[in-house]
Amino acid sequence: MELSEIRTKIDQVDDQLLKLFLERMALADEVAAYKNAHNQPILNKERERAVLAKVTEQAGDTWERYAYHLYSTLFELSRSRQAELFSAPTKVAAQVKASLAAGTSLFPQKGLVACQGVEGSNSQVACDRILPRGNIVYVKTFDAVVSAVESGLCKFGVLPIENSSNGSVRAVYELLQDHNLSIVRTTRLCIRHELLAIPGARMDQITEVYSHQQAIGQCSKFLNSLNGVHVVPCANTAMAAKLVAERKDPHVAALSSHPCAELYGLECINDSVQDSDNNYTRFICITKDPVIYAGANRISLIIACDNKPGALYEILSKLAALGINMTKLESCPVTGRNFEFIFFLEIEASVEDPSVMAMLEELERCCASFNFLGGYAEV
Repeated sequence: MELSEIRTKIDQVDDQLLKLFLERMALADEVAAYKNAHNQPILNKERERAVLAKVTEQAGDTWERYAYHLYSTLFELSRSRQAELFSAPTKVAAQVKASLAAGTSLFPQKGLVACQGVEGSNSQVACDRILPRGNIVYVKTFDAVVSAVESGLCKFGVLPIENSSNGSVRAVYELLQDHNLSIVRTTRLCIRHELLAIPGARMDQITEVYSHQQAIGQCSKFLNSLNGVHVVPCANTAMAAKLVAERKDPHVAALSSHPCAELYGLECINDSVQDSDNNYTRFICITKDPVIYAGANRISLIIACDNKPGALYEILSKLAALGINMTKLESCPVTGRNFEFIFFLEIEASVEDPSVMAMLEELERCCASFNFLGGYAEV
């Protein structure tokens, strides 16, 4: 048989498949109406398991796994459609509605914003990018940023959350887990570290290097190549530069940025210190009250699923069924519980899409715990 003839037969089968698929989805609407009327949950795992067992047996050894995945996808699509029609109230629907009502057409350009560090820090640059006319309140720790926002001292707070070379800032993820905060904006900065010292200092004189733990990790190859040099972590790269300037000691240097050299009167004695030139840090802007501004096209969640095989797959398959791109999946152990994890999940999607909202509501219903961190745009 010629390829053209085979394709003609495939087209005929596809026509039949589409017709049957549409009939099946119409029946899913009827199922949703019945479950709504009788207050029944969308997911019926026992029913799905029975159908999968039947179709895999009928498919035979050659095709059983293909049949399994086909029907698993059909179940996901059916549940997604039912979720769109389901009228049972959910916490996330109420939260999103209130967040959209609290937002405005444009993200604010000013306001008090809490920032960890001092003038010249990367967090300060991120603050200026997110709120160009914002008034920055400098604090010493990430916890202090959260406290300033929660207490109402500052409307906004800016925190680093991940770096392309050194991974996630776990302390910030833990703060998101422990506090009721909302992400309203993110930005990504290209980070360029330099080794700074007082004017006249030479590379062979350096015995101590100060910097933030993340910067130390991002320059680990360079630091490991130094003999007899003591590396000292500190709260911030800008604080490291300020400390070196205040000490006026030619044996002390800081891993910091070029703007900090100008700001604190230091000189660059080595600008080839990073493990990678493709070094970006992502920052989040948080608020106390949930707000979603116009143009929000990303969503962050904290979820937990049952500790059983396939539980995480069931969650991720809901994204795949809608063609939603996942940009972040980070596991974090639950404090005080052995081998139990929560997941930080980030997707490219808008809460103003009805199918996305239906998916979020379905996640809330099926997850052991579910926390909507916010819908936002990245600048």
